[in-house]
Amino acid sequence: MKINVHINTQQLELLDDTGQVLHRYPVSSAAKGVGELFGSCCTPRGQHIIRARIGAGQPENTVFVGRRPTGEIYTPELGAQFPDRDWILTRILWLSGCEAGFNRLGACDTMRRYIYIHGTPDSVPLGAPDSHGCIRMRNTDLIELFDLVPAGTAVEIIE
Repeated sequence: MKINVHINTQQLELLDDTGQVLHRYPVSSAAKGVGELFGSCCTPRGQHIIRARIGAGQPENTVFVGRRPTGEIYTPELGAQFPDRDWILTRILWLSGCEAGFNRLGACDTMRRYIYIHGTPDSVPLGAPDSHGCIRMRNTDLIELFDLVPAGTAVEIIE
């Protein structure tokens, strides 16, 4: 299996081993566009793998901070209480770059930048760039994807 994230169409595709599309999901990548540098708040391009899968078995809308569940479940009321919070919900697929000097090691390391595929509140629009660098998905879509892909799955982020 392989995941392709298409920045221009704001879609994530799950492909089987023959390259056939199994699932297609709307996503949101970085509001600041693509880029690999630490602190850029951009979505990194190129070849990646899923280094870690976090949140298996957690309820939908579980809130994560520092990759750990906080004990909170996201609600619109919680969102209104903390309007500037970048919500990381439900599951996390933590990405690691595979291209040394481009998206791995040094000032461009995807994993050290904490770039994830993660859930977002249902009220957050998808289909347009709006994240702080990560790939945001609907929670129900992310649960489905999470259950289909193991750690080590290839992820290509295509401009």
